[in-house]
Amino acid sequence: MRSVSVIGVGQTKFGEHWNDSLRDLVTDAGVAAISDANVEGKDVQAVFGGCMAAGRFIGQEHIGALLADQMGLNPLPAVRVEAACASGGVALRMGYLAVASGMYDVVAVAGVEKMTDVSTEDAAVALAGAGDQEWELFNGATFPAIYALMAQRHMLDFGTTEEQMALCAVKNHGHAVSNPYAQFRKAVSLEQVMDSGYIASPLKLLDCSPLTDGAAALVLCASEKASKFTDKPVDVMASTQASDTLALHERETLTGLKATQVAGRDAFKQAGISQKDVDVLECHDCFSIAQIMALEDLGFCRKGTGGKFVEEGRSDKDGEIPTNLSGGLKAVGHPVGASGVREAIDVVRQLRGDAPKEVQLKDAKIGVSHNVGGSGATVVVHAFKRGF
Repeated sequence: MRSVSVIGVGQTKFGEHWNDSLRDLVTDAGVAAISDANVEGKDVQAVFGGCMAAGRFIGQEHIGALLADQMGLNPLPAVRVEAACASGGVALRMGYLAVASGMYDVVAVAGVEKMTDVSTEDAAVALAGAGDQEWELFNGATFPAIYALMAQRHMLDFGTTEEQMALCAVKNHGHAVSNPYAQFRKAVSLEQVMDSGYIASPLKLLDCSPLTDGAAALVLCASEKASKFTDKPVDVMASTQASDTLALHERETLTGLKATQVAGRDAFKQAGISQKDVDVLECHDCFSIAQIMALEDLGFCRKGTGGKFVEEGRSDKDGEIPTNLSGGLKAVGHPVGASGVREAIDVVRQLRGDAPKEVQLKDAKIGVSHNVGGSGATVVVHAFKRGF
């Protein structure tokens, strides 16, 4: 397998794009990534796109071909990847494998979702399809309810508090203030989160990621050829994926995601690193409890101690493992097909030194991105290192 590098990144601002279509969003992100990579259309050999539910959200299928068309990359082969909220992460993994295998030298990877053109109720139904339709959606279990069950069990087993979960949101919103691409560039206080009203107890409004429109794209290249395009390549050290049951009730535990544990273990092994080597983490925090469980499942703290870990500031910018310096899904927004690509982009920006100065880490060399599909049935983990 060949070494693979990220040579260009681009994204739209995340938010409610009433005047932009899915086509507009993916065009803007794709053109930005191709420009950043200093490549021309003739250099790119394939397109891999993550998109969860365009058929439900905007009535458009055949997304792979649409991506190639809108990015000006016809007649290249283009593939749409669907893995619920991990669609972007799996698209990135497919692009990585295509280059690592030697099939292609340069590929484009994109993620996109247009979620706000339907009612909140219709969007909830579309998103609930990422879980078990027969056992969960049919019986009225939305994703806030499913993650609330995880949170309740975590609180029961480990003494995790609502305040500790709320601090995840406080931290993320504080980071997002400096992110020009974030949906919510506004700090919130602990009191505001605690007073924001229950969606599914113990999760409150400000514990939950929003409905979002947006697109993100990057360009991958065989590392041996990356210097032709950029003097700041970021190498992909590991790309791993794991699965679990769709239905929550069939899992071994409610207080963690086995797929995260497996994909994380495999990624650290593949990259030849330990948790202490990681300078920055972008983890999938669709709900505040998800960030706490991710810190535990990826091995940055012991199971059951994630709430305390956050409370003590150990995941802050100046902590042991700076986490979601972008603002995370919670504050950047969560266009479900795009989030996995966006997470990788924010790690790349940190390693290139391109992040907003307020959150830019000094001399960051290694970063990890973590993307979850549904309530944990699919998990993708990528590790990156500065290649210059």
